[in-house]
Amino acid sequence: MEYGYIRVSSKDQNEARQVDAMRRAGIDDTNMFVDKASGKDFDRVQYVKMIRTLRKNDVVFVKSIDRLGRNYQQIINEWNAITKKIGADIVVIDMPLLDTRQGKDLLGTLISDIVLQLLSYVSETERNNIKQRQAEGIAAAKARGVKFGRPASDLPDNFEEVCRMWKAGEITGIAAAEKCNMPMSTFRYRAEVMK
Repeated sequence: MEYGYIRVSSKDQNEARQVDAMRRAGIDDTNMFVDKASGKDFDRVQYVKMIRTLRKNDVVFVKSIDRLGRNYQQIINEWNAITKKIGADIVVIDMPLLDTRQGKDLLGTLISDIVLQLLSYVSETERNNIKQRQAEGIAAAKARGVKFGRPASDLPDNFEEVCRMWKAGEITGIAAAEKCNMPMSTFRYRAEVMK
């Protein structure tokens, strides 16, 4: 059997490009496993399902090595688990040198291993660079005064008076939250911030 593994990093990303590549490779839609999850590890629902489905001599197609994962050592480990433990093959569509169906002799295996290690390293390095650029962008935005997160809603007109009554022990927290028409946790949080 031939299977396609597709991964995008988040729910708002589109997997159509990878699906098209799998179809061009002859993979039936029913044999495609699609995850919308980070490549930082292999704890992904569809990936795990695919691994459980694989049998000796099956073939797994991925569009590129970074779609498989973004952690150097874990990519190497998973690659070995699929090709050596299970006995299935892997085809990386964008890198013809990474097709374990070809070159099963010693030289072919050596070349494949070298290319795999290099691309896995590049994949993890890119993930680290993305995280660093993201952190730098957030820090720069904060320095410019950009506020992150959902803006706080306006407090009801009676909030200060109800908060004073609650702090004085005249009413319970539940009653105070009801008077302000907000959840108890929100009332307590906003009351603490107001100190």
